[in-house]
Amino acid sequence: MTLSPGEISGYDGYSPKVRQIINAGLELTKQNLDYTYGSAEPANGGMDCSGFVYYVLRQNGFADAPRDSSQQYVWVRKAGNFNAVLSRHEDSFELDALKPGDLLFWRGTYSIDRDPPVTHTMIYLGREKRTKKRVMLGASDGRTYDGKQRFGVSVFDFKLPPPPNSDDAKLSPVFVGYGRIPGLKED
Repeated sequence: MTLSPGEISGYDGYSPKVRQIINAGLELTKQNLDYTYGSAEPANGGMDCSGFVYYVLRQNGFADAPRDSSQQYVWVRKAGNFNAVLSRHEDSFELDALKPGDLLFWRGTYSIDRDPPVTHTMIYLGREKRTKKRVMLGASDGRTYDGKQRFGVSVFDFKLPPPPNSDDAKLSPVFVGYGRIPGLKED
């Protein structure tokens, strides 16, 4: 599932570099790519979340973009471009600085021992014109778009996770925050 740039609210006002990154990502959503853990190459028929971000950024001039989500998070944090989000509410002031092209980060999407424990990343697209809902771009093995579960490289709804159910032993993804791509020129 994909969107055209014209379906994104305010797209024409995005900086040329942000439009370039988003267009490159949207092109990949048209290729019917699966979610393939460990892949950062569309020629493999699929990509994982950080592989998608790595590929799109490397193709668009960010040669220092790290490969895995945890290191992408460190890259953004070290550049001083990170906004932590503790709230679970869509209207939280913590999301006020969120801009199209920002990288989004989660922990707890699967079990792995890594430090920092960031396990998932996507690129923020902005708001869909039709629904006014926040949308994001990347590779996932089961997030939703417009109420339908999607697997692979796609556009997805950007929703903050629901409160963890204390009786629920399964993994509970937690959104940790977002940040600008280091070195991104806004003009």
